[in-house]
Amino acid sequence: MQSKSRRFFGILTLSVLGVASVPAQGADGPYHFLKEIPVGGEGGWDYLSVDESGRRLYVSHGTKVVVIDLDKEVVAGEIADTPGVHGLAPAPELGRGVTSNGRENKASIVDLKTLQTLSKVDTGENPDGVLFEPGQQQAYLFNGRGQSATVIDMRSGKPVATVPLPGKPEFAAADPKAGRVYNNIEDKNELVSIDTRTHQVVNTWPIAPGEEASGMAIDLAHHRLFIGCHNKLMEMIDSTNGKVVATVPIGEGVDANAFDPGTQYAFSSCGDGTVTVAHEDTPEKLTVVQTLKTEPRAKTMTLDPKTHKIYLASARFEPSPESVGNVRRWFQAALRFWFTGCKTPRWKCACQRCDRPLVCWPASAILHASYTSVRNWRAS
Repeated sequence: MQSKSRRFFGILTLSVLGVASVPAQGADGPYHFLKEIPVGGEGGWDYLSVDESGRRLYVSHGTKVVVIDLDKEVVAGEIADTPGVHGLAPAPELGRGVTSNGRENKASIVDLKTLQTLSKVDTGENPDGVLFEPGQQQAYLFNGRGQSATVIDMRSGKPVATVPLPGKPEFAAADPKAGRVYNNIEDKNELVSIDTRTHQVVNTWPIAPGEEASGMAIDLAHHRLFIGCHNKLMEMIDSTNGKVVATVPIGEGVDANAFDPGTQYAFSSCGDGTVTVAHEDTPEKLTVVQTLKTEPRAKTMTLDPKTHKIYLASARFEPSPESVGNVRRWFQAALRFWFTGCKTPRWKCACQRCDRPLVCWPASAILHASYTSVRNWRAS
């Protein structure tokens, strides 16, 4: 039995005072909460992406992609039939987008005007990260379990190459002028550089002291990558040679990174309910200016460069009917243990004499989301 879920978006926006040298009175940094955008439906979420010119925000949501009007900040439609979708990469100059459908090992080529699927393309196993590279007008689907990247020509909708990778890929970023796509190899603590003409890995760089990198963003003007590492570091890396030039501390459970070329702010969003905002003072210096409190599990994020807003998705949980039943059984089992003299919980018991195990109430309660929310924040 499934309960209905309610979902919102966390929007952070940069105000004029956030750019000024003197922050607003009482402000802890350039960003603060602004509003929430409700989104209906059930299921999890993953990547968020922005089409700046088309003024749309794309939110992966279970088996569909929810489309948000960025100017009105309301739901404008949805893209259906994307089982286990991880994200959508827009190709606005072509009027198309591509989704990574993890459950069916396919990519959907979508008309961004009508939101209809034009075709589906086979990928490697479990396509996760997805990126549009405008220089060659090709999409890269990074296959998590397949340890490869499927390259699709977005004009024809046909696959053109499969790039073997040395491990499990995560987020990626592109530099069209350099002819490179960069990708985190999470399980190897490495970063790879892919030639967009030959579709070959041309560089593999270690990311020490960082470990298990997830998120990635790029400063094209200064050739700097920003990666979020699971040992609670954000690194600034020279994209020309792979050298780590600066690090700053971040929260726990990082997922996404973003960079705003207009403000020179770099962001890391983490599952512990924080976003670290750091300023690129110079191409060699990164300084934390704010640790923003958001919502627990609000770790997916994207940026609208036009408005300087960042968007985060999060969820709020409450017990499902099954969980209420589990609590009742938990107390019944606890009473049975008390009266029979057994003082060892079933999951720690070596004798296995109890006729039925306890069900962990906290764990089972959070397995089912009855509603979710995305918080909106604003700069002071």
